[in-house]
Amino acid sequence: MPQHSPRELPEGDPFGAATLPYGVFTTPDAPDHRRVGVRYGAYVLDAAAAAAAHGSAYAGLLDRPTLNPLLAAGRATWQAVRAEIRGWLDGEHFHPLDEVTLHLPFEVADYVDFYASEHHATNVGRIFRPDGDALTPNWKHLPIGYHGRAGTVVVSGTSVIRPQGQRKTPEGPVFGPSTRLDIEAEVGFVVGTPAPPNTPVALGDFRAHVFGVCLVNDWSARDIQAWEYVPLGPFLGKSFATSVSAWITPLDAFDEARTAPPERTHPLLPYLDDSAAEPGGIDLRIEVTINGETVSRPPFASMYWTAAQQLAHMTVNGASLRTGDLFASGTVSGPDPDQRGCLLELTEGKGPWLEDGDEVTLTAWAPGPDGARIGLGEVTGRIAPARTPGP
Repeated sequence: MPQHSPRELPEGDPFGAATLPYGVFTTPDAPDHRRVGVRYGAYVLDAAAAAAAHGSAYAGLLDRPTLNPLLAAGRATWQAVRAEIRGWLDGEHFHPLDEVTLHLPFEVADYVDFYASEHHATNVGRIFRPDGDALTPNWKHLPIGYHGRAGTVVVSGTSVIRPQGQRKTPEGPVFGPSTRLDIEAEVGFVVGTPAPPNTPVALGDFRAHVFGVCLVNDWSARDIQAWEYVPLGPFLGKSFATSVSAWITPLDAFDEARTAPPERTHPLLPYLDDSAAEPGGIDLRIEVTINGETVSRPPFASMYWTAAQQLAHMTVNGASLRTGDLFASGTVSGPDPDQRGCLLELTEGKGPWLEDGDEVTLTAWAPGPDGARIGLGEVTGRIAPARTPGP
């Protein structure tokens, strides 16, 4: 097959000029020099080198080991840098994607995970509460979430070591490796512009604070989680690893994919009422594969709670925002059996669950301008055995 140059992308490539996601990379000749790159087809534009060569005023933001300085610079700078990058696509500062090493693209400040899919919440509720209401009484009134562990967010390609913890058995609690290891197909949002304490972010200010979008696999140890999460919620069953893409696609790339969320069935309090706001949903089409076999195609457009509502709720109590905050949608599931975003739903709680050596990959795209596709960088993780048999 002929090798395409960076300027000759294959038709339908989801990483064309309408996408241009940001990441951080190194090359074999400079393994300690992490800098900002932009994906263009099967290549990485060395944005730091291109900026320096063109005398860009933003060169100092791009020759950095993380995206955080660019994230903190604010929306006007994000737009200006994106415009300049489009002018550098005919240059020479490209590296083949398969010849670079990709790194965690930003330093994660805080991590929040939500529970925003009505289909997921209903399916899980029916599994755990077969004789009760599937949804909890608060579910239609606020985006339910929890604070996760920022220090165990890892970049795509990082092995996921099977976690250990307490599990309930008929004879009582035991300690050992999780036997019900699961995936959660999610979409993450990366905060750029911070907000000080006691400054809630209104729905209309979403674009001013959120830099971009990425895929997330929030791995879950269902057996550890089931024993520990009453009454306070997820802890060890979720905190061992959260995988994110090496690429952050700018929020503005999804303008053509904006869509209205599902019809609200309950009146919302004013700070969450998006009836007069821009459409808050995004028409992302996600695909989940395990060992190369497609197991699910969850539609993000079906999410009941939008990212703007999640951000508004996350800050309404006075909590601050920091550059590098990551908040995720929670498991994305649709109404059909082949649209469920985790094994818990796909198998109705019966398994099989992930085995050592299994490799899970999430990919996604959204419709873009003039028939283009907007790509999200993949998230891949392979399950490695537990490291020790226990204390």
